[in-house]
Amino acid sequence: MKDGIHPEYREVIFQDLSMDFSFKTRSTVHCRDKVTWTDGKEYPLYKLDITSESHPFYTGKQKVMDTAGRIDKFRQRFGNRTGKIGG
Repeated sequence: MKDGIHPEYREVIFQDLSMDFSFKTRSTVHCRDKVTWTDGKEYPLYKLDITSESHPFYTGKQKVMDTAGRIDKFRQRFGNRTGKIGG
């Protein structure tokens, strides 16, 4: 392999901003912030808006969309009009 063409692969802390959850893994992501981990070492910190700890699919708190109700409301509001464009 050529030297100098690969990004730095190192341990990084990922922090979920919506929950008090963070985890350490290896990554090539670029980070500005640093944090001291539980082992006492300082690692780059990458902040996330959502992770498996807070995502509705993984937490089981997923909302079910009432698409049938939305379609009925639309039809009540606008009727079953079929307008031809450019007619």
